Amino acid sequence: MDSTAPKNETLHDRHLRRGLELVKRSLKIRPMSHAIAITGACLFSISAVALTRILGFATDEVIIPNLDRGISENRNLWVAVSLIIAVGVSRGLGAFLRRYFLAGARYGTELVWRRQLFNQYLDLPMSFHRSKSPGELLAHADNDMMIASLALMPLAFTVGTFFLSIIALVNLFLIHPIIALLALVLFPLLAGMNQIYSRKVVSPAAAVQDAVGNTSAMVHESFDGIMVLKSLGRSEEEIQRLRQSANQIRNHRITVGRLRAIFEPLIYALPNFGVIGLLMVGTWLIDRGSLTIGDLVSAIALFGILAFPMRIVGIFFEELPRSVVALDRIDKILDLPVQTKPPTGNKEIGDLSGSIEVKNLEASYEEQLVLNKINFRIDQGEVVALVGPTGVGKSTIADLISGLQKPTSGEISLHGIPLESINQKQQNEILAVAFQESFLFADTVRENIVLDRDFNEAQVLHAIEAAQATDFINDLPDGIDTILGERGITLSGGQRQRITLARALVGNPKILFLDDSTSSVDPIIEKKILENLRMNSDVTLLIVAHRLSTIKLADRVIFLNQGKIEGTGTHEEMMNINAYAALAKAYEINETTQ
Repeated sequence: MDSTAPKNETLHDRHLRRGLELVKRSLKIRPMSHAIAITGACLFSISAVALTRILGFATDEVIIPNLDRGISENRNLWVAVSLIIAVGVSRGLGAFLRRYFLAGARYGTELVWRRQLFNQYLDLPMSFHRSKSPGELLAHADNDMMIASLALMPLAFTVGTFFLSIIALVNLFLIHPIIALLALVLFPLLAGMNQIYSRKVVSPAAAVQDAVGNTSAMVHESFDGIMVLKSLGRSEEEIQRLRQSANQIRNHRITVGRLRAIFEPLIYALPNFGVIGLLMVGTWLIDRGSLTIGDLVSAIALFGILAFPMRIVGIFFEELPRSVVALDRIDKILDLPVQTKPPTGNKEIGDLSGSIEVKNLEASYEEQLVLNKINFRIDQGEVVALVGPTGVGKSTIADLISGLQKPTSGEISLHGIPLESINQKQQNEILAVAFQESFLFADTVRENIVLDRDFNEAQVLHAIEAAQATDFINDLPDGIDTILGERGITLSGGQRQRITLARALVGNPKILFLDDSTSSVDPIIEKKILENLRMNSDVTLLIVAHRLSTIKLADRVIFLNQGKIEGTGTHEEMMNINAYAALAKAYEINETTQ
């Protein structure tokens, strides 16, 4: 991913380089917000330095005359008060601009990155999603995204700090060159401490983010599989696993905290040591008459404001490694090759025919060939059972027909027209796929069926009836408007499958692919569902079947074995193939023992 990295690059230098790339990417996304935030930070710095000069003026022109001679110049007093108020307003305005627009820059950048990640998730093939846990994907979209943008928060203040250092040094030269020499010693020491701190904190700070990301994924996975853990009595072991992962975060954060405990007091104390030296040198210069008391007060105030901005620089370099690690995790996803989208089709099928044909279809997962030159045709109104051993590629065909995966080669056509050439809206009207995994959202039964599509009440109720789901839905507390739990956990497996089947049936599609989508449904109810579907002669059915009773209901069987079609015909005809006969016998034994 990071092929541009120089040879022999240290970890610190790499994180600094990647951090600058992170900042550059954000600047391209929200240039105006960053510009205004940096302007506000510079305004704040100018105001802070101006305040020190005003304090010097007030000391020389208001306080000292009043103490020495009891004379108070009202004009000078009001000038000092007015200047302090003006500088206070200016500092407030600078702080507002810095914080408000920098927050806009950070969260605006985060929004763009999150959209890019979500779009990438949508474009990546199903093989990617099947290889990743939901917890890991959620950790990238949530925790990693937040941490990746965290280094942007002190960015404007860091730039303002460099600006503050320059104008502070210029003002110290204007006050007295010897005073400025003290600053020239102090500034490099502060910068050196920050450099040492940032180098030492790189590894533990990066390790913190790695550990947090891994733990986030682990926690989500544990919550997702809570039923498995409890049913197998593995709760205590899972707690120990999470505890070990949390301890890694704790140890890395303690290391970061230890470094902060060492360096922060030094960074805060160093300007105060400078103030002590400044008092000694300043007193000597005042005695010589080359410095006023007000100048000394102004210089001390300048030294006093240096510690906090320098600490902000330290925070920036502390957060940078964590943000870089988080962004690297996100970029690993963004850099993955996506599934090439075919051009949007614009052809329409006039009679909405339900015939489907597969020609020379091939599909691969990485280097493994799953489907090898598959050819078959299903005519309108025909019921075909797709039969084969587990892992032979039946679900892959469902992915290809539904557009979730692009074939390595070959073509799928409806009514003689390539699938990718047909208008997407009409594709959805003609073809529907019901998968084995019955995913439901934490919403009403109605919304789980409709999914915000434009169907009327009659169409929804007809789909529910066809899926044999009317009775149990009516028994729910609020009927079709009952809100289901997450993933439909309040329902049985068969009930969930019937709702997802109704989702596929709503709108009366001409071609229906049932990818083992009734495996958890009672065999008697499954038979009623298939018989109801057969009664509609316009519907073309392709069923992935693992029950002999289901296979016998089909007009024809396609036997898929070792990535190829070994035979096609009625069940009785297919029994002449030994591999099919053995599989059918296993299905029969399984049904009789249930």
